[in-house]
Amino acid sequence: MTKKLLSLVAALAFSIISMAQYVTNPILAGYYPDPSICQAGDDYYIVNSSFAHYPGLPLFHSKDLANWELIGYALDRPEQLNLEGRGAGVSRGLFAPAIEYHKGTFYIVCTNTSGGGNFVITTKDPKGPWSNPVYLPEVNGIDPSLFFDEDDKAYIVYNSIPPNDVTFWNGHRTIRMYEFDAANLKVKGEQILLINGGTDIEKKPVWIEGPHIYKINGWYYLMCAEGGTGYNHTEVVFRSKNVYGPFKPYEKNPILTQKHLDPSRPNPITTTGHADLVKGKDGKWWGVFLGCRPYEGDYYNVGRETFIAPVKWVDEWPVFDLGGDVVKYQYPINATINKNAEPFNGNYTFKDDFNGDKLNLRYRFLRTVKEPWYNLTENKGALTLNLRKETVSGFSNPSFVGFQKPHLKGYAATALQFSPKAANEKAGLIAMQNDKRFLFLTQAVVNNKPVVQLYRDSVVIASKPLSLKKDKPLYLKIEANHDKYAFYYATKENKWELLLGDVDAKYLSTKDAGGFVGVMYAMYATSEGEASNNKALFNWFEIKNNDDVYKKLQP
Repeated sequence: MTKKLLSLVAALAFSIISMAQYVTNPILAGYYPDPSICQAGDDYYIVNSSFAHYPGLPLFHSKDLANWELIGYALDRPEQLNLEGRGAGVSRGLFAPAIEYHKGTFYIVCTNTSGGGNFVITTKDPKGPWSNPVYLPEVNGIDPSLFFDEDDKAYIVYNSIPPNDVTFWNGHRTIRMYEFDAANLKVKGEQILLINGGTDIEKKPVWIEGPHIYKINGWYYLMCAEGGTGYNHTEVVFRSKNVYGPFKPYEKNPILTQKHLDPSRPNPITTTGHADLVKGKDGKWWGVFLGCRPYEGDYYNVGRETFIAPVKWVDEWPVFDLGGDVVKYQYPINATINKNAEPFNGNYTFKDDFNGDKLNLRYRFLRTVKEPWYNLTENKGALTLNLRKETVSGFSNPSFVGFQKPHLKGYAATALQFSPKAANEKAGLIAMQNDKRFLFLTQAVVNNKPVVQLYRDSVVIASKPLSLKKDKPLYLKIEANHDKYAFYYATKENKWELLLGDVDAKYLSTKDAGGFVGVMYAMYATSEGEASNNKALFNWFEIKNNDDVYKKLQP
C-alpha cells in the first residue's frame, strides 16, 4: 500500500472517529437517584426517586438514550402526594420507583415511606395526568417493580424482611414476589420468596434490594442491588427458567461495582448500583444506574445521580461493559447529541428571567404545595415569594423554590428585590442538604439597619452592613469549588464582594449530613414563625457548571 493511500485511509479513519457521538455521564447530573427505565415503541422513559421534594417522581423522555428531556412528574397534584409532618423528613417520602409499559398503559410502582407504603399509578400518556395512587398493603417492603410476562401475566417483586422476621445478620433482607392483577391494580395469590439474603449467604450479604425481572431468550433474569447504596454498592444478577424460581446467582457477580477501586483515583465515579436494563433500537443493551461524584474520599454534595453504560452478554449473562474497571464519563452511542436541547449534564448554564407564566419544570419544592404562595404574574419578569412563618428547619412546606445542585465546581446566583421590615423577615439564596444542614445567604435587618448575612443552620457566621438604594436589587451568589464554598453579594451587577470564603463544603456532604438526597440551591423567603404580609422578588436565577473533567471530553 502506497504512502498516499495509507494517508487517505488514516484520514478516513480519523474522520469516522471524529464523527462518533458520545453520551456523557451522568446523563442526569445532580440529585436524580434510583433510575428506572422502560421502552414504549420508539421512546424511552426514566423515573427517579424524589423523597420529600415536590412534585414527586420526575419523568424524563428520550428517543435515543442520549438526549433526555424532563417532561413532568408523576405525582404533581396535592391529592396524590401528602408530604407533611415529622414523618416527612427530607430523605423520607418517595423511594425507588419503577416504571413499566404494557399494551398502551404506563405503570409506576413506588414506596411512600411517609405514609401509605407501596402503591401503583397508571396513565396512557407519561406526560400526565397520572392516576391517584392505589395502595398495595400486602406488599410489605420497599423498592417494588413490575414485570409483564409473555402470557400477559404480571408480577410485582420487591425487597422485604426475612422469613418470620428473623434477621440473622445486620442488613439481612429478602426479595419477594406476588402475582399482580394489572386490570384491577391489586396483588393475587400467595407471596413467593425468591431470594433470602443475597448472592452468597455464607458472606452475609447486606441490603438485597432494587429488584427487576426480565425475560430474555427463555431465561428469567432477576437483577438486584446489594451492599447498600454507599461506597460498597453493587449490582448482582440471578436467573431461572421459571418466574417462580429457583433463581441461581451468576458465579462472577457483581456485574457492576466500583467498590474495589482506589478512592483517590482522578475524577472518581463511585457507589454504583440500583440499575435497570433496556435494549436500544440498534440491538445493543444499556443499563442506567445511580452513582456519585465525590470530590474527596467519600465526600460528595450533589447526591446520587443517573449514569448510563453499555451492557454485554457473557455466557447468557448480562454484564456492564465499562471498557475496563472504571465507569467512564463518556461512551460511544448511536445517537446525535442535540446541542440545542436544555442540558442536564456536562458544563452548562441555566438562566431563568421569569418572563413566562409558569415555572420551569426543573424547579422543586420542599414537600407538597397546598396553597399559592408564589407567582409569576404579580410582578412581571420576577418570581414573587410570600414571606410565611414556615422554615426549612420544620416539617411543612416553606417558601422554597429549589434546583438540584449539578456540579462540583460552579455557582448559583440570583437578583433579589426585598425590603425586610423586621428582624424575623429574611429572603435570599440557600444551599440545603436537610432540615439541620444548610447555608443561607440572606438579606435581613439588624437593629433596623440592612445587612447581608450568612447562616449555618440557625447561627450567623458572617454579616456585613448594606448600602442599597431603594428598589434596586441585591445580587447573591454561592460558588462551589469541590470541598469549599464561597458566598458573595453585590449592590451593582457583577461587582461581587466576598462575604465569606473557604466555607467547609463537607458540612453539606451526604457523608456528614446523612440521608439520600443531594444539595438543593433555592430561592427562599421566611418570616420565621411569625405572620407577615411582606414579599420577596427574584428577578432572575442562574446556575453555571464549570467542572474540570468536562473540559477534556469529546464535544
